[in-house]
Amino acid sequence: MKMIITTTESITGKNLEMLGLVKGNVVRAKHIGRDIAAGFQSIVGGELQGYTELMSEARSIATERMVTEAMNMRADAVICARYVTASVSQGACEVMAYGTAVKFV
Repeated sequence: MKMIITTTESITGKNLEMLGLVKGNVVRAKHIGRDIAAGFQSIVGGELQGYTELMSEARSIATERMVTEAMNMRADAVICARYVTASVSQGACEVMAYGTAVKFV
């Protein structure tokens, strides 16, 4: 069965047993190629596609790690899922996914 991930506090038609907090995080650094392209793009405006891809990849990894933690708790779903981003250092950012692991009863 595939893990259900939702931002809501409940799942319609399911009684839930709370198992606890689950999280996954990753710190990603941009590389020089993305920096150079972003520098040129910032002059003319528009989307910084390299950074968009970087953040998307980071969210996917953080989500996978959160789901792995939930599976280790034998959870059926993660509710109240959220993402947080932070700048760790110049050129590096952290993405954290977190939520509440639940079991169907």
